[in-house]
Amino acid sequence: MLKKTILLSIIFLIIVLTLRYFKNSEKLNISKTNNLNQKEKVEEVEEVETSYSSNIIENVKYSSKDPKGNEYTIIAKKGEIDIRNSNIIFLKNVKAIIKLRNSNEILIFSNFGKYNISNFDTIFNENVIINYLQNTIKGEYLDFSILKNSMIISQNVIYTDTINTLKTDVIEMNIDTKDTKFFMYNKNSKVKIKSIN
Repeated sequence: MLKKTILLSIIFLIIVLTLRYFKNSEKLNISKTNNLNQKEKVEEVEEVETSYSSNIIENVKYSSKDPKGNEYTIIAKKGEIDIRNSNIIFLKNVKAIIKLRNSNEILIFSNFGKYNISNFDTIFNENVIINYLQNTIKGEYLDFSILKNSMIISQNVIYTDTINTLKTDVIEMNIDTKDTKFFMYNKNSKVKIKSIN
């Protein structure tokens, strides 16, 4: 009877150990599968980053002409196409040349820009400088739209001509008519004008 009990105990122990072995083996396989899946995910992320870096363009230049005969050229040291919207290009070290029909050209410089290929609207920001005739306008943000015929410069705006220097919050200019408005965000504040002479 004792031999039977020992034999049954050994058989039971072997069955339990075998079941545990297979159970651990399954966990090990699941763990290996998860590790492989994680490696695949990492490789997928790396592929996305690789394709993202291919959206960078060196020495960008776009030219366009509207139905009225106005020409618009934008040049940048570097451009990066927006992955979510291929019509948008983020620019660095930007220069724009605007040749208006029956008028002198306008030059715009900025550290950064956002250019829309489909409608030519451009946002210039950081160290924006506009040169037109003997006028210079400096600011931090410029929203330029050919379709709306508008150029709105804001944030620390300084306008200088041969006679005066003006400090204001916003300058809004109609590209066609050249009508220009100077205004402050706070209605109680006034545009500051200083004579150069």
